[in-house]
Amino acid sequence: MPELQPASTPASGAGITLKNPQPGLPALWKPRVNPWLIAMTVALAAFMEVLDTSIANVALPHIAGSLGASINEGTWVLTSYLVANAIVLPMGAWASSVMGRRNFFLFCIVIFTVASFLCGSAPTLPILLICRVVQGAGGGGMQPMAQAIMADSFPPQKRGQAFALYGLVAVLAPSIGPTLGGYITDNFSWRWIFFINIPVGILAFVLVSRLVDDPPWIKADFSKLRQMDYLGLSLLTISMGGLQIMLDKGEENDWFSSGFIQFTAFLFVGGIVGLILWEWNHKSPLINLKLFRFKNFAICCFLMALVGGVLNANTVLQPQFMQQLLGWTATTAGLALTAGGIALLFVMPMAGYATGKVAARYLTVVGFILFVVSFRYAATATTLDMTFASASWLRVIQMLPIPFCFISITTAAYVGMPREQSNQVAGLINFVRNIGGSIMIAITDAQVTSRAAWHQQHLQNAMTSSNHAFEQHRQALSGYFSGNFGGPNGGGMALAAIYNQLNMQAQMQGYQDVYMELAWMSVVLIVLAFMLSKNKPGEGPGAAMH
Repeated sequence: MPELQPASTPASGAGITLKNPQPGLPALWKPRVNPWLIAMTVALAAFMEVLDTSIANVALPHIAGSLGASINEGTWVLTSYLVANAIVLPMGAWASSVMGRRNFFLFCIVIFTVASFLCGSAPTLPILLICRVVQGAGGGGMQPMAQAIMADSFPPQKRGQAFALYGLVAVLAPSIGPTLGGYITDNFSWRWIFFINIPVGILAFVLVSRLVDDPPWIKADFSKLRQMDYLGLSLLTISMGGLQIMLDKGEENDWFSSGFIQFTAFLFVGGIVGLILWEWNHKSPLINLKLFRFKNFAICCFLMALVGGVLNANTVLQPQFMQQLLGWTATTAGLALTAGGIALLFVMPMAGYATGKVAARYLTVVGFILFVVSFRYAATATTLDMTFASASWLRVIQMLPIPFCFISITTAAYVGMPREQSNQVAGLINFVRNIGGSIMIAITDAQVTSRAAWHQQHLQNAMTSSNHAFEQHRQALSGYFSGNFGGPNGGGMALAAIYNQLNMQAQMQGYQDVYMELAWMSVVLIVLAFMLSKNKPGEGPGAAMH
């Protein structure tokens, strides 16, 4: 049996170090409390942060009206948060090396909670935007630190189960955000969207401060603050700011026909190229991009970006279809997604358990095969006569693949990596997932519009007097309107009704086309998943891949 002794470094807090009897192998560390208590504690904080990425969406008209701003100006409430969030996400590892991971996590909780109070109290839109930037910055450090804490708190063979809990947070929170936001806005005030974070933040702070400790290989070193990579931070800010603004404002400004969007695209491309070149050669980089030399990690990041993209795009597409074409309220559309969340409660633990028994790449392949099936089904189930029951069932089917992809890819990203890099791994995995989500939302939204316009044009070509079916339908509607409303306007009213039906049909087909495109993309992902190195289930950082 290995000998138990208190961890020998101050950074380990009250944790326990297991001396490994085999020479040449690093000592194992375990936290002083049950790791599941730690997992639930950090998951609570992460859930609060992820929820805020979507909870304000349906409240934008109320926020803009209350603060005397236009709807377009109100969308900066979302953009400002996402920009700050994207900038801080990959910085977590560096910040943890300066002040310690536990202290940085607590610092982020404080910043996020205080900023939430200030957001809810903001008297004007400019002040609200400033507070949202601060809130996004605080939240940006919470996701990766929560994942890294889980990774180090559990032994490798149980890590997949811990990531199942984190995956539930990352998937469920954005799904219920619009529903919760709509309910709060309709029944109380949009300000309570931010105020509800305060008690949760206080509880999370107390629990984290009492239960979480840093492992011995994570030590605070405030001297690194003087060696801050300011140029890297500037390039990261420029690139992520340009990307998020371009994606969020592109549709509104007709994409690259706008000089403003062209400018933001230039900022992104110039900033990201400069960031890569600078960070790759920097002695103390803000982001350790050399981790991408590990083939398995690089593939995991690419796959996670696409999984995050598919997840976020799908979370937007379905409620958007239900509200725009079926006429459902935000609350009803959100409730239709609830069944998917319930399904996750059962599937996530099973997928987490499977990661300790089955190689990650095989689980990932299973997940992508299920993605193909679910998107093919969505392309046929998304119709104008969709019922609440069928929409709920569709959501359940769409949720089934996510645990197998999300947990297995996250687990595989840590395999073969030095344990000292767990913060960097968590930061980059969450970073690419969020960026992939932002990009895919913009692409699918634009593609729905493009495909709907294509279908509209082709359907209009059939609206001629030589088309017997069209002419028969027009005459029937013309007679109906003339008989019920009187006057000579029956023919015009009939054409208007047919044109409205045509538009809805074209938009429906646009959504169906995008679902088919996502299905074909998932086929490609199946092939890419086989490129993952085959690991022995239960292996952790430092384990060999083959």
